[in-house]
Formats: sequence, C-alpha cells, structure tokens
Amino acid sequence: MISSILLAAGQSKRMQGENKLLKKYKKKYLINHILNSLIKSKVNKIIVVLGYENRKIKKISLKSKKINFVFNSQHLKGISTSIKRGLKKISKKNIGFLIAHADMPLVSKTIINTLCSGLKNSKKEIFVPVYKNKVGNPLAFKYSMIKSLKKIKGDRGAKKLIRLNKSKVKFVKIKSKSILIDFDQLKDFPSTI
Repeated sequence: MISSILLAAGQSKRMQGENKLLKKYKKKYLINHILNSLIKSKVNKIIVVLGYENRKIKKISLKSKKINFVFNSQHLKGISTSIKRGLKKISKKNIGFLIAHADMPLVSKTIINTLCSGLKNSKKEIFVPVYKNKVGNPLAFKYSMIKSLKKIKGDRGAKKLIRLNKSKVKFVKIKSKSILIDFDQLKDFPSTI
C-alpha cells in the first residue's frame, strides 16, 4: 500500500488576500488538479491536510474513496506541522508514502506512478524527482523514514532530510518541469481563467 500526504493548510501569504487553492486554473479549482492526478494514480490513500479556510477547501475538493481529510490545528506554525499531522494517518501497512503540495497543478499521475514504482522496486528509502538537476516535488519515502520525518520543525519541509540522508536517496529523473512549478502568486495564474 502507498499513501500520499497532500499539504493544503497554508495561508497563501503571497496571494494578496486570496486563497490560491480556492482559485480556478483551467476551469478547475487549483487543489483539484493534483487531487485528480493522485486519485487516478497507483496511490491507495490520500490524506489531505487542511488548515487555513479548511471548510471552504474541503467543500470544493474532489471526493473519492481514497481521500481522507484531516485538520491541522497547528498550521500557523509551519509546513512541518502539516507533514506531521499527515504522518499520524500513515499505517504500518504502507511500504511508503508521498508528500505532495496542493499548489502544484501540473504534476501528472505518470510522475506520481514513477515515484510509486521506485517505492516498490528499489532498496533506497527517499525518492526525489529531478528535472535538469533541480530537485522538485512530490517527494516519496519508505515507511522506514517516518521517525526521521516526525522530527522536522518549523516552516521546513522534508528537503533537509535529503541532505542528512544522502546514501538513502534515489534521484528520479523526470522529463517534465512540472515538478518545479507551484502557484504562489497571482501572476502564476493565467489571466484567462
């Protein structure tokens, strides 16, 4: 079994008062692009970690048997609290899990499945997508890494773990720069929405 933690708790601080996840991109709410990819992928369970404007986001999110919504009451303390909240829902039955970001609409199910097959077929414990030598998201981890992830703090994601565990990392070459593109500001949204 493979799960995915989808981080959707942030405040969209660079969006001039708008919540990016409630904005539409190509006629769909931003969060639903990656949710759609995850639902269609080989991921068995999707844990959506909500925080800021959680009720609104839950309401507009796609629904599926795979999806489980959780609320992170500590979301103002940074991304690490959302990762930890998601980790609480990862059962020992998982061979591994992905950590994905709700503001990355271009990540395809093919990319997600490539990371899933890494989890299934490689002895390495951390799987990092790379496009032209640049590290992107989502990241994938074997279940064995869960204790280390539970120790991250503040507004740090999981990238610090990569530096500390270089021997456990497998870099997965991806042919698309979608793993580097997140929507953070109004200018990231095309004006013809």
